[in-house]
Amino acid sequence: MTEHSDHAVTVLRPDGTRDAATRAVPVEAPVSIEFNGIGYAVMMATPSDLEDFVTGFALAERLVDSHAQIEAIDVHAHPAGWIVRVTLPADRMEAVIERVRTRVSESSCGLCGLDNLEQVARPLPHLPTRPAIEQRAIFAALGALSQHQPLNAATGAVHAAAYCEADGRVALVREDVGRHNALDKLIGALARAGRNPADGFLLTTSRCSYEIVEKAVLAGASTLVTISAPTSLAVERAVAAGLALVVLARPDAALMMEAHS
Repeated sequence: MTEHSDHAVTVLRPDGTRDAATRAVPVEAPVSIEFNGIGYAVMMATPSDLEDFVTGFALAERLVDSHAQIEAIDVHAHPAGWIVRVTLPADRMEAVIERVRTRVSESSCGLCGLDNLEQVARPLPHLPTRPAIEQRAIFAALGALSQHQPLNAATGAVHAAAYCEADGRVALVREDVGRHNALDKLIGALARAGRNPADGFLLTTSRCSYEIVEKAVLAGASTLVTISAPTSLAVERAVAAGLALVVLARPDAALMMEAHS
């Protein structure tokens, strides 16, 4: 699957001169996700690691409780994008149908309607207590992350989500034009490999919205590190679930979020 394409560009300079050049642009394509033949969602995504993507997506949507409940994933190229057909056991379809009904009232601006407000308030599981990740491990991962972002190195336009070992070694990375997609891909890859996110920590290049926190908690991660800032709801959800949340992570400092004072 092609992750980026080269485009001819004209470089404009302050002195009025121009130069011809080429620029790598990340691919963004519609990915249609179906569960047992039912159209569930069309996501705009970078069409790579799609098996990982739909696995993490299904877990984040609470359509399955584990990767083992996904019976098959079939990826098909289409002239307009990609179609991913997922086969689930019959007993998981009630959750799919109910969520499809709820998603009808969603819009691109966020969440609309009473059903969606109730969805936001759904309780998250409380994570078991784990040993704290050492500060030096967080900064070691931050320093190494760029070496594991080939698509961003080529385009400068995509997000990354990484799983890092407890000592800070970057073990697994997924990239995508969408920050949520990158994390779904990573969570799916970890699930398919049978790896426990709580053994290390998650690191993302995006801002920390409540959806990013929920995905991390539902995946079983114990610590989430984000390069950008959090929202108030993200902090509240993280504290309530027992997720260690480190934000605004920079080479020289990072913030460990605590309960509201």
